[in-house]
Amino acid sequence: MSAVVLSEREGRVAILTIHRPDKLNALSEQVRVELLAALAEIEGDDGVGVVVITGSGEKSFIAGADIAEFEGRSPFDQRWAMRSPRIFDVMASFPKPVIAMINGFCLGGGCELAMSCDLRVASEKARFGQPEINLGLIPGGGGTQRLPRLVGTGQALRLILTGDMIGAAEAKELGLVELVVPHDELRARTLELAQKIASKSPLTLKVAKEAVRASERLAIEEGILYERDLFCLCFSSEDKREGVEAFLQKRPAAWRGR
Repeated sequence: MSAVVLSEREGRVAILTIHRPDKLNALSEQVRVELLAALAEIEGDDGVGVVVITGSGEKSFIAGADIAEFEGRSPFDQRWAMRSPRIFDVMASFPKPVIAMINGFCLGGGCELAMSCDLRVASEKARFGQPEINLGLIPGGGGTQRLPRLVGTGQALRLILTGDMIGAAEAKELGLVELVVPHDELRARTLELAQKIASKSPLTLKVAKEAVRASERLAIEEGILYERDLFCLCFSSEDKREGVEAFLQKRPAAWRGR
């Protein structure tokens, strides 16, 4: 089988492209396996600071799961297909920042994958939705949990219970995406953001992401204490010493990642 996840590098940014344009980049089992393998390789690569995920072609980021794979599956078959590690959870807990570059349809499992990323940059042409209800299903990749955290319970229920699609402007208004840009500027604007983040201390990026992600599972009192501990832990790093010295000496910092 030919590869369905393509990998390229621009400086300290790794770009992973789901390459099934004839299927609107639907999330097949092969896509999931190749994405997991690509992320495992990137995790150990000190030359990569940020990961960008996108879809091949002009029409679609990811238009959902590959529905053809659902036909004939028993509950036990589906439970096996959804075994850990799941790409959605790996993406959410990945130690390096991950940005979804959303170039078109972002539906079902595709929307869930985008929500698993840390940041979402969308083309003005992008369309979003959780249409599983139209198949007699519910979101199964974390959509019922991550969507309310991003847009609130009421709006999440509206999207999940109706299966309606919304445009990029409304997605930004709801808080589903952080940036909406002209379609022909999507790659340049996303990589500009990615390169800016990748220029920071790799160690501190990891700690900052962990602190923010902790807010999803901790009560505010516990989260504040956890943040304090991580903040103090940064004082043991070479990058903290370098960052302070560079600031006082009015020069760019030379991060070491430790």
